[in-house]
Formats: sequence, structure tokens, C-alpha cells
Amino acid sequence: MDFPGRLISQISVHLSKNGSMSKAVVVVPTYNEIENIPRLLRTVFSLQRQFHILVVDDNSPDGTAQFVADSMSKYPGKLFLMEREGKQGLGTAYIAGFKWALEQGYEYIFEMDADFSHNPNDLIRLYNACYRQNYDVAIGSRYVKGVNVVNWPMGRVLMSWLASKYVQMVMRMDICDATAGFICYNRRVLERINLDNIRFVGYAFQIEMKFKSHLSQFKIKEVPIIFRDRTKGESKMSSGIISEAIFGILALKLKSVFFRKRFNEKSFH
Repeated sequence: MDFPGRLISQISVHLSKNGSMSKAVVVVPTYNEIENIPRLLRTVFSLQRQFHILVVDDNSPDGTAQFVADSMSKYPGKLFLMEREGKQGLGTAYIAGFKWALEQGYEYIFEMDADFSHNPNDLIRLYNACYRQNYDVAIGSRYVKGVNVVNWPMGRVLMSWLASKYVQMVMRMDICDATAGFICYNRRVLERINLDNIRFVGYAFQIEMKFKSHLSQFKIKEVPIIFRDRTKGESKMSSGIISEAIFGILALKLKSVFFRKRFNEKSFH
């Protein structure tokens, strides 16, 4: 598999020499998260269940990657770093992290933001949904039980909620929070989906991954969470990301209907 980014060979050697293998790894994309990443590492590594972390950093000018690199000796065999050249998009960061995690043999592979909008304590709940309840995908959902969002302006809450309803209608998926980015995948899901043919790089990436999991008839569980807006650092949301999510998924759905055979060949082979 191709892992674009610096330090991959060093990471792999570090993992195999240490011999401390967790079943679960959390992929955390970063860009200028120096205000959040130290506390995130401490919090995740203090959980009762063991999780490893792979930070995928897109050349943060604030020193995020350097801090992670310096911290690897503090968390031997648990913390790993992939450095990439420049901002390449959320989706490509996760794809690179997924490929690495599959190659390293992890059974449960997570997505999580670095800014504490996702509560690290909920990692255990998502893990249990897959490990104990035998779901293939566990989604940390803001909308499965009402609207559980804190510190967002009402306009942004409404836009996000309407986007999820729009996705439900267009994609015909029984998922209340299709744009959620706090997820646990069983490795068999990521092995089934052709990661090289994931089209989107922004928030539509989240929808595309859920849609293809749905098409493959994987068991999907929404776990209710409370989503809190970041208090440190800057949001990466942009109008281009929103447009991709709104218009891109419509094209994705049409292709899956009218070009089903070709779509399936590219998506799952």
C-alpha cells in the first residue's frame, strides 16, 4: 500500500519493536492544532481501554507535528506520526491513515477531530458498539436523539441538521448524522471499500464513506454524543467544503443508480 508522508518507515519499525499492540487506533488529522494536541494525547492515553493514535499532519506551521514527534518517546508504541506536504484535505488524510492502520493489523479504526468537539471518553462507547454489539460501523451522532450540539450558532446548527436530512432523503440511508466525523470502523469495512476511489476530500468524504458502507450492507449503529464546538484554534469549514457536500452527494447517488455496475466495480474492487 502507498502511504504518502514522511516518517512512515520509522513508525512501522517503532511499532514492531515495541510489541505493544492495541486492537484500536484513532486517526487524527491535524493542521495547526498545537493548542489542542497535547491535551488530546494525555486524555486518550489515560482512558481505561488502550487506544493507539496516528496523527496525520498536513505541514502545520505552528509546530503540531514537531510536538507529536517529540512526544513519541513518552508514549512508546502508542503514538505515531505521518507528516504530509501541505494541506491536502480531510478525506485524503483519513485515507492515508486508514491504509496505514490496515497494514499494521488494527481491527478497529477510528476517526476523531483534534479539537475536543468529540469527547475522547466516547471512544469507548463507539468501540463497544463494534466489539461487544457486533456492529461494523459506529457513528458518534449529534442528531440520533434530538440535537446535541453545544456552542454552535443557531444558523450553523440548522444548516448541519438540514444537511443530514437532505442526505437521508437523497441517499435513502437510515442515518441521522451523515456528516459526522467521529466514527469507528471494523477493518472489514475499510478492506471492502476501494479507498483509492473515494472521490471527496471535504465533509462529503464522511457521507461517501457511510453511503458505501450502507451499500455493502454493513451493520451501522448511531451512538448519541454531545458535540461541542472547538474553544481553541480555528475551524477548517469553508464554503467550498459545504458546496462539495451538497452537490457532490447528488452526483454520487445518481451514479450509483444509473451506472450501478461501473460504480460498484470502482467502489468495491
